Parts: sequence; structure tokens; C-alpha cells
Amino acid sequence: MNIFDVNWLAVVLAALAGFVVGGIWYGPIMGKTWMGALGKTEEDLKNVNPAKLYGATFLLALLASWTLAHTFATYATELSFLVKVLTAFGVALGFILPALWTNYLFQDAKKPLYWIDGGYWLLFYTAMGVVHAALG
Repeated sequence: MNIFDVNWLAVVLAALAGFVVGGIWYGPIMGKTWMGALGKTEEDLKNVNPAKLYGATFLLALLASWTLAHTFATYATELSFLVKVLTAFGVALGFILPALWTNYLFQDAKKPLYWIDGGYWLLFYTAMGVVHAALG
């Protein structure tokens, strides 16, 4: 199997789904709580270059989505919709959260940040899994 032999439409749409989840999660749902856990204000975030920030974030979402697509393409005929969604969720639960929380422990981050960011990554990967399962 070629590493580029994936459903590219699913890769892009899944990355967009994760991106949208982030906008909603860190906007109206958890935005103020997240900024408080970081010790930041809206004024602090005004100095960020949005094109650079969101452009880099979307490229990283594409990489994560492609990695899921490549994993699924390896077993495409054998995995059901539910298994693909649960696999994506499991990636977040088993790989992303332990790595993230290990960093937070050493950084002595505020506890709400664990749950806010952890919840986001679970939703991000689940959304990507749903798109890949639906289109793959």
C-alpha cells in the first residue's frame, strides 16, 4: 500500500471537522474557562497572528487526519463505522491524553486545563473518526 493511497476528501473534511470542534470548544463552550486556566485575557490573545496560528493549526489537523486515514486504509475492508470512530477516540484516549497530561504534570498546569484540553482532543479525534468512517 502506498502511503498516499488514502481518501483525500475524507482527510481534508475530517481535518475541517476537528478544526470546527476547536472553534466551538475554545470559543463559546470553554473559551473563558480555558483562558482563565491559562491565566490569559482576551487582550493577551489580540497580539497573535491569526493567519499563522490558524494556518499552522490546520496543517497539524491535516497531518493527524492523514495519519488516521492511512491507518484505516490499511484495514479498510475490515473495519466498521463504529470501529473507526472508536479507534479515533482511542487514539486520543490512549496516546494524546497521556502525553498531554504528562506535560501538564511537569508544567504544574492548573487542573481545569487538563479537562478542557483533554475533552477537546477526545472530541477532535472522535469528529475526525466519524468523517473518516462515513467517507471511507
